[in-house]
Amino acid sequence: MKLQLVLLVCLVWLVGCEQQQSKHIVWNMPTSFGDGVFHTKNIYEFAKEIEQGTQGRLKLEIYSGASLYKQPDIKRAVRSGQVAMGETVLSLYGNENPIYQIDTLPLLATSYENARKLWIASREELENSLAAQNLKLLFSVPWPPQGLYIKREINSLDDMRAMKIRSYNAMLSRLIQLMGGVPTSVESSDIAQAFSTGMIDSMMTSPSTGVSSQCWDYVRFYYDFQAWIPKNMVFVNQTLFDALPKSMQEVVLKAAAAAEQRGWELSQRETESKLAILQKNGVKIMFPSDKLLAELTEIRRQMAKEWEARAGVAGERILKKYDELLNAPPSHPMGM
Repeated sequence: MKLQLVLLVCLVWLVGCEQQQSKHIVWNMPTSFGDGVFHTKNIYEFAKEIEQGTQGRLKLEIYSGASLYKQPDIKRAVRSGQVAMGETVLSLYGNENPIYQIDTLPLLATSYENARKLWIASREELENSLAAQNLKLLFSVPWPPQGLYIKREINSLDDMRAMKIRSYNAMLSRLIQLMGGVPTSVESSDIAQAFSTGMIDSMMTSPSTGVSSQCWDYVRFYYDFQAWIPKNMVFVNQTLFDALPKSMQEVVLKAAAAAEQRGWELSQRETESKLAILQKNGVKIMFPSDKLLAELTEIRRQMAKEWEARAGVAGERILKKYDELLNAPPSHPMGM
């Protein structure tokens, strides 16, 4: 009788284990960007790879277009465990810690190649900051580079004195001030009206925003500064991630690495396609003169110094590592 009871207990335990292993987990993931944005398309692919890799045992329920949380509330929701995972713009948390502003530091990384090096240089510090909040950084994907939309040609900062330039964060406002312009806060949905009423004379933003706002109706030139290449970040609640079986954790990390690689490629294709649309609609693609570049370089040095003072030791480490990556000799394609 005792043997039968032991066997019954063992059977119940085995069935319970089997049910636990086969249990389906659904994680909610909010993002403030709509389904048409390449970032969101990339996240849907990320979710698909996780579901396939776990044979359906882990599924991400994507809430796009700020349908669950507005962007400023997403990190707090993930941190508290209200949702498991989320996506936000990295620089949104610059007031919390200056290191989150690193990719919006003007003229520091002016190409995708250098933006990738800056991401490598800053990732560990960002991971540490998020880890202190029980968050695990999974991957980051850039937006297209930021350039200047303007009605007339410019050759130096003198041509921009007192110009009213759209601003959408503190770092950009500081840049505009140092350029001699007047920072003017305008929502992306109000850009056309702001130009038509004279509220702004120019704006610094991406080719994507230029196309979505049909900038050709109010400007003639786009200066391809590639002034900075901002990024989104995707992160997960560390406690929930740690509760997953190791096999599932590996699937999530593998899908995250693939999403990052795919996302950077999507961003570059987005830039190329949107620049082509700008040109097709009569916007002339321009590049800054040597004089203007020299003036902007001085501004970059000043802003980098100001940022480093705010960011402290962590900022110093990031800039030092970035400088080392910039000056490292290129690796041989065959590893020789």
